Amino acid sequence: MSFWEYLASCHHQLLMDAFRHAGVVFQCTACAAVLGVLIAVVACRSDRAGRLAAATTGGFRTVPALAVIGLLVPVVGLGAAPTVAALTLCGLLPVVRSSIVGLRTVGMPRADMANTARGGLPHPVRLVRVELPEAWPSILTGMRTSTRLLMGVAAIAACASGPGLGNEIFRGLGAPGSKNALNEVLAGTLGIVVLSLLFDAAYLLLGRLTLSGRPSVPAQPEERPT
Repeated sequence: MSFWEYLASCHHQLLMDAFRHAGVVFQCTACAAVLGVLIAVVACRSDRAGRLAAATTGGFRTVPALAVIGLLVPVVGLGAAPTVAALTLCGLLPVVRSSIVGLRTVGMPRADMANTARGGLPHPVRLVRVELPEAWPSILTGMRTSTRLLMGVAAIAACASGPGLGNEIFRGLGAPGSKNALNEVLAGTLGIVVLSLLFDAAYLLLGRLTLSGRPSVPAQPEERPT
């Protein structure tokens, strides 16, 4: 069976796996963004707290994603639960690091407005109205990097019965002698690439809609799955 014939015969399952893969990455990126920004808000005021936050969240990246999932399985079981927990932990570092940078440099391009806000607003109001909107370009950069990272990590989660296109890849790798082994691996891999491009396009569109007229923010180094 050719690759195109395989796609035609299994397109319903592939689309379902792609939808689940995109869904879990989106949900975990959102969770990592919320937690990462909260950590950054607490840690950005102190160099020591910032280093501690970066070191703690970075510790999740030094451990291979497969090991993180394996450690979580005895606690939360198989399926979506270890996948969501592992992806959220792995996605924290880019968001925390970018958010701290954004919050520490807030107001530099618009010093007059920021200084006025600092002088006349309570801290919670200033945080919501001034600091977080000004730090948004950096936060968005961290979320984009986190999403790219989690696309690959989500595939590894299939080893713990997690949802997504990783099931296609592991099915092909688990039966190398079967007639569709190569097709399964290729379909899963290409599906992840296509999803990554679609998510990247969505971030570009979101950036154009929300960052028009703002100064550009240097891209943060990308994290690679281990």
